[in-house]
Amino acid sequence: MRHFGHLSPAVRAGLFHQEPCDFTAASPARILAAALGATLYSPATRPRLADDVRKQAGRGVVSMVLCLEDSIDDAEVAPGEENLVRQFADLDARDEESPLLFIRVREPGQIPDLVRRLGPSVRRLSGFVLPKFTEERGVPFLEALATAEAASGHRLFAMPVLESPELLHLETRPETLSGIARTVDKYRERVLALRLGVTDFCSAYGLRRSPDMTAYDVQIVAAVIADVVNVLGRADGTGFTVTGPVWEYFRLQERMFKPQLRRSPFMEGRAEDLRATLIEHDLDGLLREIELDRANGLQGKTCIHPSHVLPVHALSVVSHEEFTDAQDILRPERGGGGVLRSAYTNKMNEVKPHRAWAERTLLRAEVFGVAKEEVGFVELLTAGLSG
Repeated sequence: MRHFGHLSPAVRAGLFHQEPCDFTAASPARILAAALGATLYSPATRPRLADDVRKQAGRGVVSMVLCLEDSIDDAEVAPGEENLVRQFADLDARDEESPLLFIRVREPGQIPDLVRRLGPSVRRLSGFVLPKFTEERGVPFLEALATAEAASGHRLFAMPVLESPELLHLETRPETLSGIARTVDKYRERVLALRLGVTDFCSAYGLRRSPDMTAYDVQIVAAVIADVVNVLGRADGTGFTVTGPVWEYFRLQERMFKPQLRRSPFMEGRAEDLRATLIEHDLDGLLREIELDRANGLQGKTCIHPSHVLPVHALSVVSHEEFTDAQDILRPERGGGGVLRSAYTNKMNEVKPHRAWAERTLLRAEVFGVAKEEVGFVELLTAGLSG
């Protein structure tokens, strides 16, 4: 699979200076963590789940979570498990490439049980999403994952969700974060990425942000995100990929503030209709939040609606300017440090302070590609919608 692989080779050639790389579920963890992109959630109870997975793959989705937890009623868990076993068998029988698939479970015991019941079709499974992760709750989940992997002989990753009240509450946050850090470090080879459960954070205080607000406008949430990245997202080799929070979509709610999406790039790209569509569907706030995610050290995003996938991926493509800066900073002859003027002559690149940024940028360029100099997110969005 590859990002923007649903577009024709001719269209991709017109968009990319460097095209996104190919990868599979067997690729190295560093590639998969960077390539998760917009991870689309779906209830595990959907009767035509295998068809849904294939449909979304054809639209550019590369990672999905099939949920047995909050998205379904308690009484639907057993039927949901049975449905997953059937749907995985269906996918396996078709012998077609599918996105990276993860199952969100409720309890540790579900992990070895589901892996056993999936049988040979477990090869379609990339791992499990672990809810309300803390040190106390997380260790049994990760031990169950290790047991299931050993029994099946198939590599399985974990994606813990950081969403517990202990992490949100100020008086228990430091201890909870330290415990999570100890746990994920101990099981580092199994942890693909850490996910943020911002909806649960808001729920603890009876909050729900509007489409005019990003997660970073809700100060109590922004504070938790900052602390999680501070402890768990460091660029010194001890950190993990931390993914962006879910965007909640309210199509019919009356807009209180003026659109945040600037007109000029759309006029330049002759895409005013696209701008109007994004505003109508309240996706202008999503675009702003994606940019704030990256500025705050988050990569990828949890998505609950297919319309969110393309904006996440379009804004994950590395610009030609970013790529040029990153390459210049990482040139071997720059190993001793120093300062240089960027090739775009609009900034100074400091080799040592910007090295970690440059390394992350080139990894993102590998999986999402590098846009041509004259191509921006408007062109990427337009091509994706028409493709």
